[in-house]
Amino acid sequence: MIFSILLFLVQVAVSALAAPIVNERDGVTAASASVISSYTPYIQLARAAYCTGGASVWTCGDSIVVAHEGTDPTQFLSILNDADFVPDPMDQAYFPGISSSIMVHGGFQDTFKRSASSILTAVKTVMAAKSSSKVTLVGHSLGGALALLDSVYLKIQIPSITIKTVTLGGPRVGNPAFADYLKSFDLTRITHELDLVPIVPGRGLGFAHPQGMW
Repeated sequence: MIFSILLFLVQVAVSALAAPIVNERDGVTAASASVISSYTPYIQLARAAYCTGGASVWTCGDSIVVAHEGTDPTQFLSILNDADFVPDPMDQAYFPGISSSIMVHGGFQDTFKRSASSILTAVKTVMAAKSSSKVTLVGHSLGGALALLDSVYLKIQIPSITIKTVTLGGPRVGNPAFADYLKSFDLTRITHELDLVPIVPGRGLGFAHPQGMW
């Protein structure tokens, strides 16, 4: 089982950072090459999250940036988190007041909790130091899932902030109610047609993607 998961992750790693492909779907307009190119800075920030010893929160221009790396196949705990497909209600300790009908991937939420408090503290510190209320969240693969959860968390905890979220090759994170909740967010999802991560967990398990760019 572990070998199969490792093989899956290796295959994903080969394709996930390739150039994004925009597919035609109902209600989706194909993006031009120039539009896709405009997301290069976000791609570079997501790549930087994989650097060892690097900061997880940066200030770029007038926006604070929070970046998450994706699944590390050398870390057993990461693999277990990705394999945990049980949907859970969003924890009221982190998401007070959110509807109990909104469900998210159990493993993703558990991983989110490990860094949520430190990220919130860091963001508040930089906001005060730089007089900035803009926060950009980026992440690749599992990091994209964490960026989505961070977006909801930070907006609840700091209502005055303006959030922009860009995910690259991110998986489905929650149920249709979670996807609907994100409709009011400034969210862009970028995927590659050969990447397997964006099609898991399956829709048959009750998961759905929020609206965004393909």
